[in-house]
This record gives sequence, C-alpha cells and structure tokens, in this order.
Amino acid sequence: MTVQDLPAINAALNAIAAVLLTIGFAMIRNGRVEAHRKVMLSAFGVSVLFLIGYLTYHSLAGVVYYRRTGVIRAVYLAILFTHTVLAAVVPVLALITLSRALRGNFKRHRAIARWTLPIWLYVSVTGVIVYLMLYRF
Repeated sequence: MTVQDLPAINAALNAIAAVLLTIGFAMIRNGRVEAHRKVMLSAFGVSVLFLIGYLTYHSLAGVVYYRRTGVIRAVYLAILFTHTVLAAVVPVLALITLSRALRGNFKRHRAIARWTLPIWLYVSVTGVIVYLMLYRF
C-alpha cells in the first residue's frame, strides 16, 4: 500500500459508513436496538478509520486540485463546499449522539440523532462523489 492508495481506501470507508448508517437506521426502525447499537458503533469506527486515512493522506500529499473546467467544476466545488462544511460538524454531532446513547439518555439521543444521521449520511455519500470526481472522472 502506498500513499496514492489512500484516496480509494478512504472512499471505500465512506461508502461502508453510508451503508452501515442506513442499516443502523433500519435496525432501530424495526425495534432491533442491540443490532442498531452494534451497527452504529461500527459506522463510528469506520468513520474514525476514514479520518485517520484522510489526515494521513493530506499530510503527505498536500492539497489536490480539481483540474476540470466549466459547469462540472462548479458542480464539483458546490459538492465539495457543502461536504466540507458539514464534515466539520459530523465528528461533534457523532460524539454527542454516541455519548448520549451510551449513557442511556435515549430521549436526548433521539433528538440529536435526527440531525446527525442525515448530515453524516450526506457527508459519507458526498465523500465518495468527491473521490470519484477528483480521481476517476
């Protein structure tokens, strides 16, 4: 594995997180509390691995610029902007949501999870899109 492999690995981790978040949501909707807990802890763990890989890559590779021009560049920058702003919020929301659940404060957990889940899911999915646009198209 080289530094150049990290963007693909990070995209895969983002995709896995998105799938786990979706499964976790389905589990709680179906009353499977213990399965929900395990899946959401896994999503958190995968996201931590992503963050480690992301920080490692950018500390070694620096900034990577999008080279295409025209409308596609505007689309990329719009996605990147919303992704970046919300990605800065996800760790805080995830930690608060997780800590409330682990302490058994489920009323407050649900109140913030309603915000955390869609934002975290958006960041995970747009992370894959940013990767594809930047490295594959």
